[in-house]
Amino acid sequence: MLTVVHLIVIPLAGTSVNPAPSLGPALVIGGTALSQVWLFLIAPLVGGLVAAIVHAILYPKVRTDVLVVEVSNDG
Repeated sequence: MLTVVHLIVIPLAGTSVNPAPSLGPALVIGGTALSQVWLFLIAPLVGGLVAAIVHAILYPKVRTDVLVVEVSNDG
């Protein structure tokens, strides 16, 4: 997917796939550029959270360290 972005999207739209060249000019220019950079920062965090949830669902952790103790109540 990153190859597609580099070969097609960057030449057509001038997009950036690196935070530094996106955040730097946005901070200097401000306005619309700064109002749109939040998505560039938040989207990877949301994607990581979704991936972690999907991983936890698909690969649940099996606990092998559970100790079972039998307690008798003889009086």
